Amino acid sequence: MAEKTVSNTHSMEMSIPVQAGSKFFDDDGRLKRTGTVWTASAHIITAVIGSGVLSLAWATAQLGWIAGPTVLFLFSFVTYYTSCLLASCYRSGDPVTGKRNYTYMEAVEANLGGFKVKLCGAIQYLNLFGVAIGYTIAASISMTAIKRSDCFHDSHAKNPCHISSTPYMIAFGAMEILFSQIPDFDQISWLSIVAAVMSFTYSSIGLALGISKVVETGEIRGSLTGISIGTVTQTQKIWRSFQALGAIAFAYSYSLILIEIQDTVKSPPSESKTMKKATLLSVAVTTVFYMLCGCFGYAAFGDLSPGNLLTGFGFYNPYWLLDIANIAIVVHLVGAYQVYCQPLFAFVEKHAAKTFPKSNFINKEYNIPLPAGFRPYKLNLFRLVWRTIFVIITTIISMLMPFFNDVVGILGAFGFWPLTVYFPVEMYIVQKKIPKWSSRWISLQILSGACLIISIAAAAGSFAGVVTDLQVYRPFQSTY
Repeated sequence: MAEKTVSNTHSMEMSIPVQAGSKFFDDDGRLKRTGTVWTASAHIITAVIGSGVLSLAWATAQLGWIAGPTVLFLFSFVTYYTSCLLASCYRSGDPVTGKRNYTYMEAVEANLGGFKVKLCGAIQYLNLFGVAIGYTIAASISMTAIKRSDCFHDSHAKNPCHISSTPYMIAFGAMEILFSQIPDFDQISWLSIVAAVMSFTYSSIGLALGISKVVETGEIRGSLTGISIGTVTQTQKIWRSFQALGAIAFAYSYSLILIEIQDTVKSPPSESKTMKKATLLSVAVTTVFYMLCGCFGYAAFGDLSPGNLLTGFGFYNPYWLLDIANIAIVVHLVGAYQVYCQPLFAFVEKHAAKTFPKSNFINKEYNIPLPAGFRPYKLNLFRLVWRTIFVIITTIISMLMPFFNDVVGILGAFGFWPLTVYFPVEMYIVQKKIPKWSSRWISLQILSGACLIISIAAAAGSFAGVVTDLQVYRPFQSTY
């Protein structure tokens, strides 16, 4: 899933008059953009390859050797196609000289306006809230796996080492409360680099271990139709197949930041042309990587493919390699949590300041002196209280519902159709003035309708998974 952000280095409007298209400034008066196909591709790849990759072996196991890779390819194609539609909406009107839209929301507002802007905002922020819960669960699973692995080896395989995940969720929440007090954490430039390195570290370790396990056993497990009846019931197989669609959709989610990435690209050629090339390159690389992780994971474990690929290798030696992978996940998710939550924090704080402009509690900042060499920390009481409450709520929900696959499936289902398909299709129709009931219009509506059905099925499967898991789960007592 998407788990990084792109720092827009052109966010300062120049107050001096400039000549459009001059040597140092672009046509909107901002500093000349320098991004290329390669930098845009790098941003997309680092945004897409995240913790969602860990559930792909499980998703492939539910669907089998035929449907699994086919669905992965179809999702990659839909993501590529709708991303190209979205890239065409970066400028309103003329694709070369039209007014720039700097964010996804601005593009929706410029092309659709009205109620759809509010709807898009609600979906976006609810999705970010869900991501915070998903990341808390994923981080606790990795921290628990490290503790279990070390315990197992210290006891020389005599202790099964069942560990409760609740203390680790609380520890992760405490870290996020601290980091959430850093204003504009999402604009720290090194964060994207760290996230990219961590993503490739744990994804590559998971892939390498999957390949080595296939080589070690000398067999390719799994079947053409997926998990067999007997391992699960017929009803469970249907629901889990739907849930797998949500997990795959979550792994491809990055549309929300595509416009922001495009805003870093230089022209000529037009930004949309560069972005379409970057999208093709990055989605192709990502799909190959996803196919390898999903397929080798399924080949290694067959019907028993775990929800989180790295937990399936249990206590294999070298156990320190798995520890490195799990540490990489935790480091990645600590930063990714903030990257995704900062836009939500900023939205609430901006709205509160606008609603209560005279409130000292909301608007006043207090300078807290720090050791020599550091600037004073600007403490805002509303930010302290609101962000702390937010993290506590996401942590409690995670402890009540610590089901990684179910949450990932719900997030994928909830975000995929509206943000990756519906809004880009509707904006493109308005932008290109495509006549209603024309063959192009009908084709786009069929694509949107088909993706809506898939999203509804994925959501239903994921909610059914939550209901099933809750029947045997006791709150705050989850162990691994």
